[in-house]
Amino acid sequence: MANGITAPELRELEADAITARLREAKEELFNLRFQMVTGQLTNNRRLRVVRHDIARIYTVIRERELGLSAAPGDAK
Repeated sequence: MANGITAPELRELEADAITARLREAKEELFNLRFQMVTGQLTNNRRLRVVRHDIARIYTVIRERELGLSAAPGDAK
């Protein structure tokens, strides 16, 4: 699975789910970096995909902080 999660998919998630996704992505990035250093990494592209996923997650979180997008279930 070389494809990451899209921003519209992230915007549909609740805040807790986004936080969990961020935690999982950071853990995966750590593991991928470890594999790269030890020479066990088979898919170099996955590093970039995970980094971009983390950036997308942070972007959605920031949008919600600024009020540019609302979390599902938020009634405004």
